[in-house]
Amino acid sequence: MPSSSRQMLIRTLLLLVILLLIGSFFAFDLGRYLTLELLQSQRQELQDLYSNDPLTIVAAYVAIYILVAGLSLPGAVIMTLAGGATFGLGVGTIAVSLGSTVGATVAFLASRFLLRDTIQQRFQDKLATFNQGIEREGGFYLFTLRLIPLFPFFMINLVMGITALRTWKFFFISQLGMLPGTLVYVNAGVQLSSLDSLSGILSLPLLLSFALLGVFPLIAKKGVEGFKARQILKGYQRPQQFDYNLTVVGGGSAGLVSSYIAAAVKAKVALIERHKMGGDCLNTGCVPSKALIRSAKMVAYANRAQEFGFRSTTVEYEFAEVMERVQRVITKVEPHDSIERYSNLGVECLTGEATIRSPWEVEINGKTISSRAIIVATGARPMVPPIPGLDQIDYLTSDTVWNLRQRPERMVVLGGGPIGCELAQSFQRLGVKVSLIQRGPQVMPREDVEVSQLVRQRFEQEGMSVLTGHTAQRFEIQDEEKFVVCEFEGEEVRVGFDQVLIALGRKANISGFGLEELGVTLNDNGTVAADPFLTTNYPNIYVCGDVTGPYQFTHTAAHQAWYAAVNALFAPLKRFKADYSVIPWATYTDPEVARVGLNELEAKEQGIAYEVTHYGIDDLDRAIADEEDHGLVKVLTVPGKDKILGVTIAGSHAGDLIAEFVTAMKYGLGLNKILGTIHIYPTLAEANKYVAGNWKRAHKPDGLLRWVERFHRWRRS
Repeated sequence: MPSSSRQMLIRTLLLLVILLLIGSFFAFDLGRYLTLELLQSQRQELQDLYSNDPLTIVAAYVAIYILVAGLSLPGAVIMTLAGGATFGLGVGTIAVSLGSTVGATVAFLASRFLLRDTIQQRFQDKLATFNQGIEREGGFYLFTLRLIPLFPFFMINLVMGITALRTWKFFFISQLGMLPGTLVYVNAGVQLSSLDSLSGILSLPLLLSFALLGVFPLIAKKGVEGFKARQILKGYQRPQQFDYNLTVVGGGSAGLVSSYIAAAVKAKVALIERHKMGGDCLNTGCVPSKALIRSAKMVAYANRAQEFGFRSTTVEYEFAEVMERVQRVITKVEPHDSIERYSNLGVECLTGEATIRSPWEVEINGKTISSRAIIVATGARPMVPPIPGLDQIDYLTSDTVWNLRQRPERMVVLGGGPIGCELAQSFQRLGVKVSLIQRGPQVMPREDVEVSQLVRQRFEQEGMSVLTGHTAQRFEIQDEEKFVVCEFEGEEVRVGFDQVLIALGRKANISGFGLEELGVTLNDNGTVAADPFLTTNYPNIYVCGDVTGPYQFTHTAAHQAWYAAVNALFAPLKRFKADYSVIPWATYTDPEVARVGLNELEAKEQGIAYEVTHYGIDDLDRAIADEEDHGLVKVLTVPGKDKILGVTIAGSHAGDLIAEFVTAMKYGLGLNKILGTIHIYPTLAEANKYVAGNWKRAHKPDGLLRWVERFHRWRRS
């Protein structure tokens, strides 16, 4: 017999034995022997048996415990209490520790033998990050979980079995991690054995023992956190006193909001920015891009003159003047994020290169300042891939494109995400012949297919060349002509250009200011790793904004900043987990695309059941009057209920329309509430009410309506 077949046979037999044993436990109701009542009633008999033959009774007890733990049967808690009640604290702790550890290891090995190969092969991609974490700190994860008795131990055994954790390490770490909890529970059993009457319930030792059972998980959790903190801070000298309560590194959206919050609660806060206050959003991102989009939209309206009843119209403009207007807008918004404003708010603004020298110290301009807590809010920058030949091209990014003053005849935009789509359409409308190159099958790959198609259709109507499924292989210059060579369906496609804009996402700014030297933990995508409280692996260094993600939006950075600032200032007295349950965003193409919650693509990926309701904006009176009768509102709801799982709106002013659904999701309001809300006529916001009406019609009570129809027929007779 081949070894694979023999192994499969052994697995099958082992599984049958395990199922037979578990089935017998429930079929014969053996759980009735593992109850607190039976333990109390048989306590004296157990103690007598132990006195007569201690070795046999302890051995039998350990064997039963191994069986219970190894098969993951209910009753381990009663077994532990019984150990204390029968053997006392010393012997009971040894017996329970041995039985529970060996039993857990048996379950661990069974899981490894039966499940590991199948699960690892089937979910290889999804388990990659998990496996890396176990390889790095598997022992510490196991120790932490073992310390907290509320976490189901049988789940730990099964999950650890599918990892590469060594058996000996699992055994000894499990024994060490379970020992404090074992002591607490065995001690409770000892106290329980002294209970002779109901009045004994009020005895101080028993009350203390059960109080310890309740608070032990919290004590263990705090103990683990304290241990980790001491380990990571070991080797650094903590200052006797601090210059600041909080130092914030980075003056973008996240840094500005976190420093403002700190100043508002009267903390002494320093904000360090090396270049320009306002960060990417003000200087190279949200503000300039929306200014450019607005100017380009004016040209687009002029080109649509006949739709509005005009025979023709022309717009005369200089490309350089349009780009200068962008700078004027930045200058006008600048005071909102200025040093003067934040200084007046109580923030001490410092300009220069920051270097984090220790968990409590930051060096700036040759001077070292100390701070009880630090927030890293250094943002992100455009990601430029190492495509062959790109270094020979004077390429543009979302940071440098604003320096353009001469309009290029042809532009390649590499990347079909939000940044690439917004800028590609703007330059196309301003007279540039744009080729948008996207590696995947659709532009805006995070959106549903029909939404992506709406955007693409408009791009192509306006003359843009949209090349999906094209992967950039290299850049070439021939006879002073620039080309990007792409692979498309196995063939090479050459696209000529005068300027190329790289819009392939953003990369967190994590280098050059001390994070590497400290050993701050990073995620696989290069962002700074943070727990739900936005703490890094250093307990007093926090992070927020694009440098950590998971969402790289200005409004999300500001949202995170509140949590980072409050937690940095008030931990460990009070901390708040960052709430990502309702995160909206918009892409400011024409049509705009706005979303909150799930779309169909994500719901299917996550296996979440949903119903979908559509409303076509082409039917909306105000949209028709505005010649903007295109797009849709798409709502995902819980099947059979009006609870909103997610909304996508594609159309004019989608970013404004989505706000009603954001509020509804945040406060648990369903589509019935939106339907029952008066919306002004004629407005684009009526689309939200109409999609709720479509949902209602699809869920009308047909049975009740038939009876109502009979009622009206009776009243007419």
